[in-house]
Amino acid sequence: MANKKNTVEIVLDIIKPVADEMNLKIWDVRFEKEGPNWFLKIFIDKEKGVDINDCENFSRKIDPILDEVDPIEQSYYLEVSSPGVERELIKDWHIKKYIGQDVNIKFIRPINNIKEIVARLVSFEDNIITIILKDGSQLSFDKKEAAIIKLNFDFNK
Repeated sequence: MANKKNTVEIVLDIIKPVADEMNLKIWDVRFEKEGPNWFLKIFIDKEKGVDINDCENFSRKIDPILDEVDPIEQSYYLEVSSPGVERELIKDWHIKKYIGQDVNIKFIRPINNIKEIVARLVSFEDNIITIILKDGSQLSFDKKEAAIIKLNFDFNK
């Protein structure tokens, strides 16, 4: 028996060809309820970053396709945006892409008395993330021990 695709997977299958045609990368797709409303949030990216025009053009291209295919029963708001400079690193390829960069990590439970830290991401293999702390020491942990991993952007530079 085949697994039934969830809403995000169905939407991703629909919008990926459009993103490919526009030389965009789908960073993430989320279908979330906020208060009484549902939101289909699509985060797009490209090599040199996206701007408001990329988001608007992509939204205009996928909106009629989503209306025609109608993969979501309830009404929802469509939001297309950039993942931002402090983007959340969710998928394995997100983490691999930013090896060598500083990341902000919040742990589910403290590791070595650390609940949240900014550190340099040095490797990711077999679900094990290794970071270098400010004091030069290394810390390795399983990806599932992190509540949130975000790219750290220093706005002072």
